[in-house]
Amino acid sequence: MSRTIAIIGASTDRRKYGNKAVRAFQQGGWTVYPVNAKANEVEGLKCYSSISDVPEPIDRVSMYVAPAIGKGLLKDIAAKKPGEVYFNPGSEDDEILSQAEALGLNAINACSIVNIGLRPEMFGDD
Repeated sequence: MSRTIAIIGASTDRRKYGNKAVRAFQQGGWTVYPVNAKANEVEGLKCYSSISDVPEPIDRVSMYVAPAIGKGLLKDIAAKKPGEVYFNPGSEDDEILSQAEALGLNAINACSIVNIGLRPEMFGDD
């Protein structure tokens, strides 16, 4: 059974890490749930407008939004009870990491793509 991941800030722009993550986790055999209120589909997958709309269970959440946006999503993320939340470079600051931990989230400040043995540069921009 594959693991599940919600990618918050998934992008239709193949140059952005929020898109590269969708492709990386698909390649890694994960069930991927892109989350972006401004997109209907990312890389052929249905895109959810919020984390609240993503089916459960969610093993991992991977953040690709600025901390100012992410802070407003933490309670909804916590309600889904993911096993871990990755704050990728640019999505983290001390405050959001502290708030995530205060909500009982397993906050990890690292690149989620590298964690599964892949590298963002493996996924081209076109």
